[in-house]
Amino acid sequence: MRNLVVRFSLAALAGILVSVAGIQFAHAQAGKGPSGLPLPRFVSLKAKSVNLRVGPSVDYAVSWRYMKSGVPVEIIQEYDNWRRIRDADGTEGWVNQALLSGERTAVTAPWMRGKGDGIFVNMRREALPNATLVAKIQPGVVVKVGECNGDWCRAEVDGTAGWVSQNEIWGAYPGEAFK
Repeated sequence: MRNLVVRFSLAALAGILVSVAGIQFAHAQAGKGPSGLPLPRFVSLKAKSVNLRVGPSVDYAVSWRYMKSGVPVEIIQEYDNWRRIRDADGTEGWVNQALLSGERTAVTAPWMRGKGDGIFVNMRREALPNATLVAKIQPGVVVKVGECNGDWCRAEVDGTAGWVSQNEIWGAYPGEAFK
């Protein structure tokens, strides 16, 4: 009987912890920065050359330089006109907001880069898992994202448009919907 009570108590405690963690995650997702925009949020690099700095000012050293516009990044913090960003590889640093764009892009399955030649992200004609295949995209390719419905995102790469599974890209949160 005592074991049953202990098990029930542990199960109840686990349920409470999961609920609290879910609430905290939802609150973190719904947070707003000083700009009034949500934190975190996805954006893309506007400029072809963007310096990633170790702090929020030109007085701080450059730790990395991006050499391509359109790369998706996640804004995780704001300070004045500086944004702390994270890229698909987990690299973090500060960039001036003028170098960022609200245009949404994504990277296809960056976690699968280098795992083999036969791994692709399928682009489909419709937002259905059995819809006609339009293209096979290698991991690590940047795609333009027009909209997401929570499960699928309308994407374009090299003139080809279709739908990719939202859980196979980095650039949209799980369950996020936007147009």
